Amino acid sequence: MKHRTFFWFFLPTATAMLLFIAYPIISIITQSFYTPHEAVLIVSEVCDPFGCKEETTVDQEATNALRVSKPAGNFVGWNIYLDRGHLATTEVAEAWRSREGLGDFFNALGNLPFYRAMAFTLTYTFVVTPMLIIVGFMIALGVNSLHRQLKGLVIFFSLLPMIITPLIGSLILFWMLDSRGILGSALQWMANDPSLSMKASTGLTWVMLMVYGVWHAAPFAFVVFYAGLQTLPQDTLEAARIDGANRWQQVKHVIIPHLMPLVTFVALIQLMDNFRVFEPIVSFNAEAHATSLSWIIYNDLQGETRQLSAASTTSVLTIIGVAILLSPVLVRTWRDFKGKT
Repeated sequence: MKHRTFFWFFLPTATAMLLFIAYPIISIITQSFYTPHEAVLIVSEVCDPFGCKEETTVDQEATNALRVSKPAGNFVGWNIYLDRGHLATTEVAEAWRSREGLGDFFNALGNLPFYRAMAFTLTYTFVVTPMLIIVGFMIALGVNSLHRQLKGLVIFFSLLPMIITPLIGSLILFWMLDSRGILGSALQWMANDPSLSMKASTGLTWVMLMVYGVWHAAPFAFVVFYAGLQTLPQDTLEAARIDGANRWQQVKHVIIPHLMPLVTFVALIQLMDNFRVFEPIVSFNAEAHATSLSWIIYNDLQGETRQLSAASTTSVLTIIGVAILLSPVLVRTWRDFKGKT
């Protein structure tokens, strides 16, 4: 393709990326270094026959003039990144100095909102991502080996978790896991503990959220792997059978190497998606036991006193976290590409 033709072909996409991706990111980064102006207050003394008292009022004219002169707000630099609601450098240093062991240090970090959210976000990401890849791959293998007349029906039911709206799907599972729901009652019966409740336990809540994450995202991996299985070289597979390879050996030495580029693709997509986990926490009403970086952003933007600077700072830290998380996979993909070329 000629350079001029490619330029006009790519121009709409580049324009959309600049307007809807690059510009918002730059705006968020800029906002994270500023705090909103505080209202200009006027303290006056009001006297009456019964005495005098001070009265505080807001000088709207002066406040509006300040906001017009400095629309971005007050520049605070890195202060928001280092405060207690984010990296909490002062609190972390104090916890490290006063520690009696690593357990005490990590317990102190668990009391800080950013690190508590980061702990759940990383745990969710590194548990759900490989599990959904494994489950999706197993479903793809099973469906691919079915009779042609059964494949359509099984594929339909396999895709239901992805078709159902995430909010609705999580609410259904939430009701099922309630102490009066079918799964909650079954757990109480198996544990012989009528007071057992997944909603009251932090550990069980984390497990519940991760099970939902695998259930909801596994169909995506299944679709990708099933499509890859349709391109499997039958000559290579037949040669493996002739050489005496059993089913497991065929999967290990033929099918998995053939699907590795798709595994990398699914891992990239799901790492980004799982690191931004949000809907399950809200749907399960689990913020008392599990919070994520995306939930912190949502919480900062709630109410009349919206903390735009705090939300912007968490957003920037989330973008940095995603970049760090994806860098090993991207580097490996680049090396494989360079090796092939």
